[in-house]
Amino acid sequence: MKLKIIFSLLLRITAAVILLQTLYFKFTGHPESVELFTKLGAEPWGRIGTGVIELVAGILLLIPSTVFIGAMLGVGLMAGAIASHLTVIGIESKGDGGQLFMLAIIVLVCCGMLLLLHKQQGINLFNKFFKKQFTV
Repeated sequence: MKLKIIFSLLLRITAAVILLQTLYFKFTGHPESVELFTKLGAEPWGRIGTGVIELVAGILLLIPSTVFIGAMLGVGLMAGAIASHLTVIGIESKGDGGQLFMLAIIVLVCCGMLLLLHKQQGINLFNKFFKKQFTV
């Protein structure tokens, strides 16, 4: 049981730190971030909107009672980021050696594992909001 808590904490911190450290680039209009979202045809609303969702996801991942929701947001965000890299941006962006792409994969894996570790939290949320009794 204690190992699960430690593993979960490591995954949560890893994903949250990556999500939160990219906010500086999105919210300050860093040229690389602006160029990236311009390629996607989503500048500036996509950059700012993504930043807000990443901020919310990062915070939710750090609060024990909201890990499942934060992980769901993280999976959705990173699935979109990876798809964007594979279809529009390219794996390597501005000579970064694929660093942004790899960070997206790391966050996706961390959040996916968190969904599995905290599936009971997800079931409880489902039961609370849909007034059903879902069990696994």
